[in-house]
Amino acid sequence: MLRGLVGTGGVITSAGVVLAATFAALGVIPLAFLAQIAFIVAFGVLLDTLVVRSLLVPALARDLGAVAWWPGADAFPASK
Repeated sequence: MLRGLVGTGGVITSAGVVLAATFAALGVIPLAFLAQIAFIVAFGVLLDTLVVRSLLVPALARDLGAVAWWPGADAFPASK
């Protein structure tokens, strides 16, 4: 699992930062409600990218063990 996190972490983080920057760019538009929405969405994307996908999902997958990968190859014995 650590190998997968190392292999995909940079891609996920950079995609999240680019997406957050895209939404944050809407904050310079002089419409107040659009600037508020842009900030909220950009903050949510960064929170999801940096906290949830980098810390919580790997920790939960480690705690759950093999159950985290259900349904896997063992869940469908007819497909073997």
